[in-house]
Amino acid sequence: MNVTDIDDKIILRARRNYLLDQYRREVEGDLERVLNDGRAALRLALEKQQGVVSASMEAFAGESEPKRKEELEVVIKQESLKLEKVRSAQDELETQSSSRCLDGMISACSDALAVMLDNTRGKEVTDHSIFKAHASRYEEEFMEDMESLCVRPPTVLTRVSEYMEEIVHYVEKIICNGLGYVSNGSVYFSTLAYQDAGHRYGKLRPWAVGSSTLASEGEVGGDFATTEKRHPNDFALWKASRPGEPSWDSPWGKGRPGWHIECSAMASSILGMNIDIHTGGEDLKFPHHDNELAQAEAYYHCEGCLQWVNYFLHSGHLGIEGLKMSKSLKNFVTIRQALEETSARQLRLLFVMQPWERSMSYSTTTMSEVRAREALLKNFYQNVEVAKRTANKAGQASSKRWNQPELSLLASLQEVQARVHDRLQDNLDTRGAMDALCELVKQTNIYLSGCGGMEALPQSLLLGHVEQYVSKILSCFGLTDGLSFTSSSTTERTPASDQVAPWMDAFASFRDEIRNIARGGGDASQILSVCDRLRDETLVDMGIRLEDKADGSVWKRDDPATLRLEVEEKRRSAREAERLKASRKVAAKAKEIAKWERLSATPKTALSDRYSAFDLDENPTHDMHGNPLEGKALDKAKKEADKVRKQRGQYVDKEAQDPGFLDALRAEWNQLSAQVEDVSLG
Repeated sequence: MNVTDIDDKIILRARRNYLLDQYRREVEGDLERVLNDGRAALRLALEKQQGVVSASMEAFAGESEPKRKEELEVVIKQESLKLEKVRSAQDELETQSSSRCLDGMISACSDALAVMLDNTRGKEVTDHSIFKAHASRYEEEFMEDMESLCVRPPTVLTRVSEYMEEIVHYVEKIICNGLGYVSNGSVYFSTLAYQDAGHRYGKLRPWAVGSSTLASEGEVGGDFATTEKRHPNDFALWKASRPGEPSWDSPWGKGRPGWHIECSAMASSILGMNIDIHTGGEDLKFPHHDNELAQAEAYYHCEGCLQWVNYFLHSGHLGIEGLKMSKSLKNFVTIRQALEETSARQLRLLFVMQPWERSMSYSTTTMSEVRAREALLKNFYQNVEVAKRTANKAGQASSKRWNQPELSLLASLQEVQARVHDRLQDNLDTRGAMDALCELVKQTNIYLSGCGGMEALPQSLLLGHVEQYVSKILSCFGLTDGLSFTSSSTTERTPASDQVAPWMDAFASFRDEIRNIARGGGDASQILSVCDRLRDETLVDMGIRLEDKADGSVWKRDDPATLRLEVEEKRRSAREAERLKASRKVAAKAKEIAKWERLSATPKTALSDRYSAFDLDENPTHDMHGNPLEGKALDKAKKEADKVRKQRGQYVDKEAQDPGFLDALRAEWNQLSAQVEDVSLG
């Protein structure tokens, strides 16, 4: 694996970060200076990016080659997004200024400010350790990220800074072969001489050759458009030293390697004149990999090398909103950020489920599909383990005869083996292979669902064969290396004493609790409570899922974190059910209280909203406006009072039978309301 710890972008970023840190210390507390500097920097950045977008559009408008036009269209989208980011930064700077937040102001304009500082002070940075520390930091983080994803380390790791002697020799030989030339202390690759010598330039993306917009990707500071070159398509092998950059001695004076030469030289030093497989992102096809090829074939020209690499595997971009993730576009999610929401295996499964050579999106939808596939595989391993254990317990008493279900599962296994082999031979179609593998998993689940009873127990030998094949393919995809689908190794059958201890402690503790309940005359509910605690707490922490079945319990291995989430959700659902049940009781009790309060009312109380005066027997005598009741109105009012007295009779009878019952109902309501509140808070 080549580590490019020296190139234009690394040098610029390291230098600019250093200058920005210096600036932060200089302007501490000076809001006005930061605001003025930030505005100036963003204004310059806006003008520059507008120019880049305009130039890209002009290149697109003047282009007739379809493929080159298609790539230029992507460039326009990317550069337009950068332009939007600059405008957003201008708005954010003003927002942070209003809040008088110094850190926020610098953060809003940091990229543009760093460029402006670099233009004025960049030449003053001469300490090589600044550049080395920057590269080392990101190399270390990259290796840590790879370890987090369970990616195996490379056999050989090469760094540009450690191969300077080989790089200088590589450039010298290309010059000696007549395919490179010196110009003002720099060395350039002659694309015309290369082609005249019988080589083909631009093998990977021939339509891009001649486009300065596409060829200059990765070059900064106007290097690609320099007047030192003999032909526009020529590119730098060695760059003459400039202030503010690290440099090394060479026959042409102090300088540093060009972007492409480092990979050719380092790979050749380890692998020689021919490489079988070379990988990288599709955006590296041109100019980087095409220039790598040209350099290596120029270096080995006298040895007759016309093909340095046999196969290139260019992976598609991981994108967001239709554009590739990129630091320059500020639309990326780091591996560490992704691992906060997903597991390493889920990320690996995400890539396996996509065609490797095509672009793919990182989104909620794609991750939902990944989690569904992972759950299917995990359930498969759990079910197979339970089935094998059940069959093994039965021993020789169970039938070993194969019937139609076993023959059908075997046929499915053989069919899937052929499909997986076919898919992987067809451009490493991992998605198709995974689809076939998951079909075998589904057929196995169907087989297991039809098994039951001593005469129809699952055939453990057949299941073991299926399980081994699924594991073999998942292992090929890197989905099992350090990423077991169960919390324990499925091959460990005789654990060491330190592994046995937690299980025996749990068993002893459970036994003690049951014995104490029995000695204390406890009832069945106490025993069941201890059993539930064993299932939902003790075994969960040990990565064991215990499922209650009609004919007994079944245990499965699982991730403790997953089990804890399930238990917590189960408890939350139980609390919610308890709260709803208590709420219904409160509502029913309130309704009952309202009924008896209504029945307890005398005519004077019950009819006070319709009449203003009553006689000694509580019969209404005046309407709401104080007018005396006469005739039919008086008769109607007396009937209403009689009805109230009749209804009150129910209350009187109830009170006689159960004195103070209404107060007791109110007390019960208060108690139930308190229970609802306790459950809600719990």
